Parts: sequence; structure tokens; C-alpha cells
Amino acid sequence: MLRLKSKLVFCLFVLLATSAVSNAADLESLLATSNDHNSENIGISLEDFFIAALEFSLDLKIAKEELNASSARKRIAIAQLMPQINANAEPSNNRSDSGDGPEIYGGKRYSAQLSQILFNWPAFAARNQAYLIEDQLEAEYYGALSRLLADVASRYFDVLLAEDSLTSMETELVAVTSQLSQIQSLFALQLAQITDLYKAQAALAAVEVQQNQLEVELAVKEGALRAISGLNVGSLNSLSATANITELSEDVEQWVEQALVENHTIRSLEFALSAAETEISERRGAYMPSASLILQQQESNTGFNNSLNPNNATNNNRDRALNVNIPLYAGGSNKAMVSEASSQRNIVENELFQAQNEVSGLVRTTYQQVKIGKVRTEAAQKLVDSTTLSTVAMQRGFELSAVTNVDVLNAIQSQSQAKRDLLQVRYEHVMNLIFLYRDSGRLTAEELLEIDSWLITLSDERISQ
Repeated sequence: MLRLKSKLVFCLFVLLATSAVSNAADLESLLATSNDHNSENIGISLEDFFIAALEFSLDLKIAKEELNASSARKRIAIAQLMPQINANAEPSNNRSDSGDGPEIYGGKRYSAQLSQILFNWPAFAARNQAYLIEDQLEAEYYGALSRLLADVASRYFDVLLAEDSLTSMETELVAVTSQLSQIQSLFALQLAQITDLYKAQAALAAVEVQQNQLEVELAVKEGALRAISGLNVGSLNSLSATANITELSEDVEQWVEQALVENHTIRSLEFALSAAETEISERRGAYMPSASLILQQQESNTGFNNSLNPNNATNNNRDRALNVNIPLYAGGSNKAMVSEASSQRNIVENELFQAQNEVSGLVRTTYQQVKIGKVRTEAAQKLVDSTTLSTVAMQRGFELSAVTNVDVLNAIQSQSQAKRDLLQVRYEHVMNLIFLYRDSGRLTAEELLEIDSWLITLSDERISQ
């Protein structure tokens, strides 16, 4: 039941993350739901690390707060165009010295004022710009989320590759140790040369050094995965040998076209460009007149300098006014601000063109890597099969004195290296697919859950080492 609940929570997470109309605040409530998902702080499945990283990532939290701040700025810009109501109360104790002697009296003055902007182009443009900036930061937030999920997957598969490579090296160590034992037995019977014994010992030492290097590499990779998720690395699910990795049906131009529309970085810069163009309009609005309606009511028993009205009478005044402001000359500052805004707009436009070129090239490259992934995997598998047969043949030939000890050791090393190459090719295939989804804006819940389904939990079903 807990597993099903976590699946649903994760699916909702990513669906919200990839929706252009979602509110980032919705993720906060879902995070509270998933807090009990892993009370032991140990990650096993790819999903475990996805969910933990969503809550743990400081970059994501910063992007979220920037989005929240932009939403607040948008509300401020809208509020400037709403009716503004102010009230003022001014009770006073007064003393007036006149020819008849000092007079002490209490004064009161109350007023209420309503003002409403009728026309103010800079304020209108600022409101529109606030909407665009919010959309821009929303795209940046979802871009950060997409990069985070891809990075978690990349580090997860890095750990798997390091684990499987270490397992392969342990298998090679057993094979080389067994070969060394055979040579030692033959040497004791004076059926092998001392040079063969030395070569076998050197081969064993080299394998042990490689094993130590892989152990260090595994620790580093586990640390990287822990650093991005906050979870300790448990017994990870591994990539099934029979995983049916998705094949691409669309051609590369379709992927590039979608990336130019859906990529979060490009979308963010498109909104930034629109906001920059709106800012130019806002700066030009400084040349335009502005108009506001003002309604005011005042009640007072005092006049100028708080002088008491005759007979302590109370005056009630109601005023209606149309305030029109026409700018005439500002010393050239308005022209300079328009020029600055135009330059900023050109900067953003060039950044957009640069991002489009980079994303287009990246998608094309990644697409080709995914397309040849299956071919590379099949070729690597054939090499593993070939080196396995070669190793068996060499060992049999050594027993019959048909080949040398060096031939057997070389065959064992070739077989082990071929297995590690196969593992790397398969993991690179999956990661290239994830990167293609990320860069094209297609990294959705369905894709991530499908990738998670390729991982298995039974250790005896791990890819043959």
C-alpha cells in the first residue's frame, strides 16, 4: 500500500512540474504527504531519490521562492491600478492668543480620499511586464525541476555502473586468482616457468589495484547521489538485462521542433524577451500624460492654521477632481531610459537565439546517440559473448599446453573489460534518452515511471557479470 501511495505521489509531483498552469505552492502540500515515504533515510529505487531530491534541493527551493516573489510583484503591480482609499484623522488641542486674551479650544479634521488611475501608461505596462516575468520565472522553476530529475537519474545510474563494474572486477579477480593457483601448482611440479608465475602475480596485483580504484569511484558516486537527494544509498535496483528501452519513432527534426517550443530555457527567454519589449513600452510611456479621478470628503471645525471656525461650526466639504499630468521636459532622462531598455531587449534577444542554437545542436547530438544506442548495445553484447568463448577456449588450451599463461590472462582481462563496456553502453543509452527528454521539454511522469520500471529489485536478476 505504501509503495502504491508513493507511486501516486511521485506521479502527481512530475505532472505538476511539467504543467504550465500549475502553481508551485501545490508542490509544498504534496511534499508534506511524502515526508513519511522513507523514514529510514535510505534510498533504494530511482523513485525514492526523485521524491527526496524534490524536497532536499536548495536550487529548487531558491527557484521556487523567486517564483513566489514574482507572483507577489505581480500583485503589487495590479494593486497600483486599483482604487486607492485613504483616511485621515487630525484631532488637536489649540491655543490662540488674541487681543481678548488666550483662547483654548479643541479642533478636529477628518477626511477620506479615493483616487483611481484612469490613464497611466507606465503603470499599465508595468502590470503586463509583471505577468510576463512571473511566466518567465515559472519556466525557470520547471527548468530547474527538470534538470534536477535528470541529474538524480544520472547520478543513480552512475552508482549502478560503478557497482556493476566493481562486481565485474571481483569476478575477474576470482578468475585471475584461480589462474595463478593453477600456475603455482604447475610451477611446484616444475611444469611452468618462473616468468609465467611472475606474470600471473603481476596480473593479480593489477586487478587488485583496479578493484581499489573502483571501490573509491563507487564511494564518490554514492556521495554525489547522497549530496543531491539527502538519502543514504541502499541496495539499489539495477537495470534489467531484458529492459525494453524505448525506441524513437519521430525523426530528429520533430524532436528539434518540439525542443524549440517546449524547452524550459527557451520558454523562459521568450517570456524575458516579451518582458523586455514591454519595458521599452513602459519607458516610452513617460512621454504620455496621465489622468486620475479623485473623490474626497472632509469634515473640520478648524480653518487655516487650525484657527477655530466662527461659533465652532463644522464644515463638510466634498470634492471631485480630475488630475491630469502632462510631462514636458525631464532633462533627457526619459530618452536615456528608453535607450537602456532597448539595449536590454537586444541582449535578451541574442541570448534567446544563442539558447535556440545550443538546444538545437544538443538535441540533434543526443538524438543520434540514442538512435545508435541499441546498435552499440548489440555490438557490445556480441563482444562479451565472443570474449567469453575465447576465455573458455584459452583456459582449455592452457590445460593442454597449447597456449601460454599470458594468453589466458589476456583473455580473462578482455572478457571482463567487454562486460564493463556493455554495462557502460547500456547505462549511457538510458541516460541519453533521459537527456533527450529533458532538453526537448518532454521529461514527464510517464517517461520517468517507465524508466523506473526498467529497474529490478532481485539481485540474482542483475545483469550477468
